[in-house]
Amino acid sequence: MNFEIEKIKNDLFENIFNQAKEGIAIVSLRGEWVKVNASVLNTLGYTKEELHSMTFKEITHKDDLDIDLSKMKSLLSGTIPSYSMKKRYFHKDGRVIWARLSVSLVRDNLGKPQYFISQISDISQMIKNENKLKSMLDIVKIQNERLSDFTEIITHNLKTHVFNLSTLVDFIEEDIPEIKPREDFKMLKDSVTNLNDTVLHLTEISKIKTIKENKLDNLNLCEYVSKTIYNVSALAKNIDCKIVNKVEANCEIKAIPAYLDSVILNFLTNAIKYRSNERPLEVTIENEIKGQFNILKIKDNGLGIDLDKFGDSLFKLYKTFHYNKDATGVGLFITKNHVESMGGKIEVESQVDKGTTFKIFFRKG
Repeated sequence: MNFEIEKIKNDLFENIFNQAKEGIAIVSLRGEWVKVNASVLNTLGYTKEELHSMTFKEITHKDDLDIDLSKMKSLLSGTIPSYSMKKRYFHKDGRVIWARLSVSLVRDNLGKPQYFISQISDISQMIKNENKLKSMLDIVKIQNERLSDFTEIITHNLKTHVFNLSTLVDFIEEDIPEIKPREDFKMLKDSVTNLNDTVLHLTEISKIKTIKENKLDNLNLCEYVSKTIYNVSALAKNIDCKIVNKVEANCEIKAIPAYLDSVILNFLTNAIKYRSNERPLEVTIENEIKGQFNILKIKDNGLGIDLDKFGDSLFKLYKTFHYNKDATGVGLFITKNHVESMGGKIEVESQVDKGTTFKIFFRKG
């Protein structure tokens, strides 16, 4: 009877484990994948045999590994009962995916640690949507600031013209007293008064804005390029792509860290996305000092862009130029706004079926 109950329990556990929508894994104290369900395999892209031959450390992004190991250490010492974190894994096809990881520790009757139980949920799309929303909000903020500046200029100029009109009406009223009773003059005087009131209202509205100064940091461009190359290294390796970083080691620019990450990543992933099937992809990244700018040059030998046809709309929202199902026409638009918000600009040189060179102008650090 006890044997049958135990069998039912084991069967129930196996069914829950294998059928669970969320990824569940049993991980050894050394980090080896002992048992994984189908959801984990689908999320990471590996076969069961491939995962069993490696540790979780081998496919964890280096920027998240130390945090994960530190939390595991606290779990083993009994400082915490469990932990959760967002972390990045390298998918088998080279993509970096985001996951929500929840980990608990199983101990034996004597309290000795036996193994970890990990729950892994793919949140890549959620992170992507959050980043896209943040980028769009940043752009809206920049555009609102520009609109506010424009409003201040317009209201200032309008005030000058309204003052002149008001003065002229007063002169006419003094020089030609008999005009005062005329209906058309009353209408003119009322219109000038109303216009003056409108301009005063616009002036007050233009002053209503959030004052927040975004200071640019001195950043090492070479280090940021190297970090981005690492982030796409598995993806590049998967398509036999060669990326060469020739940026000077002591090269510094003025930028916002998150924006700089986004700009470099967008250009590198675009180079990979729009590669030619006729030749292996090669991407060269270098810099050049020119006046007050430090220019980042990203050159590829991909499909190229017909600038005669698409040059004017290259950086416009929702404009795409190749028949790629993943193209959204948002990336270059956001990138251009990021660069311009930091006082820079973007130039492009391209030939169809030869390749493209993007020149990103940053302020020198």
